[in-house]
Amino acid sequence: MNHTTIDYGDFAEYDRRLRDIEHHLLAAFLGGLAVGFIGVFVTGDGPGWLGRLYEPYVCFALALAVGATASGFGWALVTTFLAAVSTLVAAMGASALRGDEVLGMADDAAGVNRTLALLVCLGLAAYVTRRDDVWGDLAAAAAGAALIADVAGRAVPGLAGSDRSFWPYPAMVIGLLSVALVLALRRNVWGRVRALALAAMLSGLLSAGLAGAPAGVLPLPA
Repeated sequence: MNHTTIDYGDFAEYDRRLRDIEHHLLAAFLGGLAVGFIGVFVTGDGPGWLGRLYEPYVCFALALAVGATASGFGWALVTTFLAAVSTLVAAMGASALRGDEVLGMADDAAGVNRTLALLVCLGLAAYVTRRDDVWGDLAAAAAGAALIADVAGRAVPGLAGSDRSFWPYPAMVIGLLSVALVLALRRNVWGRVRALALAAMLSGLLSAGLAGAPAGVLPLPA
């Protein structure tokens, strides 16, 4: 008579993974609500320098953190989208309470779609950076380039929508943090060199593409 051996350790591991996914979903949702709601008041009532640092870089940081800690590529897509949607909804709700434009966070419905797409792409890029190959280098470069291009669009005189008050200190802080992010996402020297080189190239292309765009990639309501 054959006896089937059941390894209950597999069930325990499966249950642990499910709980981790549930906690990650909840953290992404609550994090998005907090970032969106607080952002309305920080950018509207806080010091100007704080608003310029908060908008949109805390949203970027949330998307990167959620994507990098996801359990898989599919979950990175789902949780980053959840965090982005909850951020937008919270910001719109807080704007309505203040009597501001409800779609002020992204200007219009089309802007909402662009904002969601940008944040989801950042989250997916953050997840791909966990790879140790050239795709991980490219993903780290793309994440850093998005930040650097936004800084350039705000700080470089002559570009449409440039903000003189963003230079030098806010721009320098975000620029240095962007470089540090690229370095932190890679695990070896050559990976960091490749990622930095790719980030420099991509940020130049993105800056040229954003030259005619409004200030900032993701404007939050003032």
